[in-house]
Parts: sequence; C-alpha cells; structure tokens
Amino acid sequence: MPLWQNNTKMSQNKNALIRYKTIDKCLQNKYRQWTLEDLIEECSEALFEYEGRQNPISKRTIQMDIQLMRSEKLGYNAPIVVYDKKYYKYEDEDFSITDIPLTETDMNVLTETVSMLKQFKDFSLFNDVSDILQRLEDKIYAEKSHTKPVIYLDKNEKLKGLHYLDEIYQAIIKKMVLIITYKSFKSAEETKFHFHPFILKEFNNRWFLIGKKKASQPITNLALDRIISIDYDFNHPYLEEDFDADIYYKDVIGVTVNSGLNARRIELWVDASNAPYVLTKPLHESQRLIKENEDGSVIIHIYVIPNYEMERLLLGFGSCLEILKPEGLRNRMKKILQDAISHYDSEKPTEINA
Repeated sequence: MPLWQNNTKMSQNKNALIRYKTIDKCLQNKYRQWTLEDLIEECSEALFEYEGRQNPISKRTIQMDIQLMRSEKLGYNAPIVVYDKKYYKYEDEDFSITDIPLTETDMNVLTETVSMLKQFKDFSLFNDVSDILQRLEDKIYAEKSHTKPVIYLDKNEKLKGLHYLDEIYQAIIKKMVLIITYKSFKSAEETKFHFHPFILKEFNNRWFLIGKKKASQPITNLALDRIISIDYDFNHPYLEEDFDADIYYKDVIGVTVNSGLNARRIELWVDASNAPYVLTKPLHESQRLIKENEDGSVIIHIYVIPNYEMERLLLGFGSCLEILKPEGLRNRMKKILQDAISHYDSEKPTEINA
C-alpha cells in the first residue's frame, strides 16, 4: 500500500476513535439529554480541536458509530439505548468503553506487540505511537505482573550508524540528495560525495543504503555503520529512477549485486544433518531439490549471481556442504578453506602483537 494511502487510513481510524471516545464521554453525562444532532456537534468540535479544521460529520456516520459501539466488532458491547424516540443514553449508567477489562489473551498480544514495535524506535515513523506504547505498557503492567517477552527480533544495539536510519528514511521519502562522508573497510581515507538514496535494506542484522552517486554510475550500497556524517544538498536535483528492489535483488543473496555478471546455476551437496534445515529454509528463492540420497544427504541447486554474501553463507556450513558446480567457484572456495586450514597446521597459534 502506498504511503499516502496508509497515512489516510491511519487518519481515518484515528478520527473514528476520537468520535467513539467523544460519544462515550457524552453518554457518561447522565445529567443531560443527548440527541443525534448533539452528538454530531460534540464530535465535530472534538475533531476540529484535533485537526485544526472543520471536518463535516454526517448523521449516517454517527449512526454507524453507535451501531459499531453496540456490537462485538470493536469489543465495546456498549449498552446504548434510545428513549423518548430521540435521546441516547447508556442503559448502564456506570458503563464506559474505557473501562472494558482486557482478557488474558489481549494482554499477552499487547505485551508482545509493544515489545516488537519498540525495536523500531530509530524511525520517526513510529514517533507518533511512542506515547501510545508507553501508556500501553503502563496499562499492561498495572493489570498484570510483568512477564518477559517471548518474541525477539535479532538486533545489535552496539552497531554503528543506526541513528542515521530515520534521517535517511526521510530523505528517501522527500527525494533529497545527500552529501555523505564515508569510509569503507577497504579505504584508508574518508571520501565525501553526493548520493541519491533509493531504499534502505537490512541483511544479516546490518543496514544498507541503496542508491547512486551519479546517473552515469551503477547502483551501489553503503553500509550505515561506515557512514561518518550526512548532510543535504537542496540545490542538487534528485535523480528520478524507476528502481524496483524486487527485480534488482531477485538473483542475489544479500545486498551486493556485481554488475556485469549473470545469474549462474550453483550445484551443492548438503549432508544429512543439515539437509532438513536447508530444505525448510532455502538458501535462495531459486533453490530446487535435485536428488535425495540414501544416507539422507541431498543435492540442490540455486540460481544466483555469486557475491561475497553468498560465499560467507556457504562457508558457514563448513564440512557439511560441498560446492559441486561450477568448477571455478568450487576451486575458489577450496582455496579459501585451504588457507583457513593453514592457520591450524602450525603447532602454535598466531601470536597476538601487544
């Protein structure tokens, strides 16, 4: 869903909640008689106070609100009745939609939801809900003893560059050209350049900024933990490009797309102990099963563009995985493993220089 549609939907939902709360507040006042017109007027004033502009509310909208508040759909089951054919009130004078107790299931869902949402605190997109989250936590802790969350997202609080997430996110949305000071692992010096940001991508618990330095240059990725500083060039025109991340990353594992290379069929043998893991969690969406051996091992293939992230993934299986084809990649991985073994061949480990 486009961002503007999502924002519109959120605004509509918030307006509805304001109307429910206003109707509830009115009907709690048992010393006044409330007609439909009265409720419309009160809701209009409440929305004007919230939005700062007139927002006409139809009679049908308030009638639908009352029906929803009466129903189980919102969980209110509000005992709203009509008397003298035109006045609205709560049949139970002590009723309020704010006093509805949460079930144990509700509490557990809210606890996990709050825990998960708080892990996105680096995005201003969630600033509007931070206060709500705090109040939800207070409500939860007030109604039941604190329980440890059972859902955890992989994260690294010490990873550098996370504070740039929101700044970059806003630049992408607003199509702003960045001036980035950057130092890659391979470079001894910092470099400064203009950058046109397209998307943010997360892989293996690291965040990357994808975009271009110039229209004539290929798409590249920048690790956020290697960014030294970010500034803006408001006079530099933003590079409008029809970038489709799904297509761009279709044939790779990770974030590195080696331009000029085509996807290749890579055939792999996986031992019996790791076969179930690889079959239930494919290495790539192109993965296909070629053969199941009698000893439980399997032969699979993936169709990808070789890159650093793919090599790291395959090497992580150690002796449990063997590259069968292509021969060039098989020899390259063999050389890497032989170099690794050489570190263990000597009688003494590598000395640590003080």
